Amino acid sequence: MILGFDDGSRTVAGAEHLLHQVVEALGSPAGVIGCTHFVRSGALPHVACSLALPDSAHLDSVHLDPVHLDPAHLDPAHLDSARLPEGIWEAEGAALAAAEHASRDGGRVVLFPGRDDLPGTLTVGDLLARTAIDRVLVLAQPEPPADDVVLVTNDHVRPVWRDGLMTLLAMPAPGGRIAPAEVPNPTPCCADHV
Repeated sequence: MILGFDDGSRTVAGAEHLLHQVVEALGSPAGVIGCTHFVRSGALPHVACSLALPDSAHLDSVHLDPVHLDPAHLDPAHLDSARLPEGIWEAEGAALAAAEHASRDGGRVVLFPGRDDLPGTLTVGDLLARTAIDRVLVLAQPEPPADDVVLVTNDHVRPVWRDGLMTLLAMPAPGGRIAPAEVPNPTPCCADHV
């Protein structure tokens, strides 16, 4: 089951925070895959969220709308709606996020099986064996890296859905290693020009 929700977050960090709140309110079921999505619905472009719940989550599907996660329609036994912020149910953005997640051809994956157990450094083969990530691609390189290539995670691994596969985009790093292409705290554009 894939849920979409949207509070109009203007930043990726804000949307990630909302995603974590919803997962916590659902009881933190194992095996969830949570994504952020850039959407242009509403007045301004913003970031919406989607969440795929495994069948083992045992949530009552009668109380869950597969596009909108509305606390008014959820069984209180499955959701602590008091821990959720108001106004996270902007319909168009939520529907777009859920549809993009379902197609597995868009969205930035924040929560995925194996994410919480990643060390700071591991090989590509270990990453693929330990997590739900299907492949690693290095920017501007035609072939995927070998399984023995070392990946420095920087404690920030955010794959994307590409061609139906959960794909970690990486970039070359010193010492023949690679690192995720998305860095944890990027320097804003033009920050050094002021």
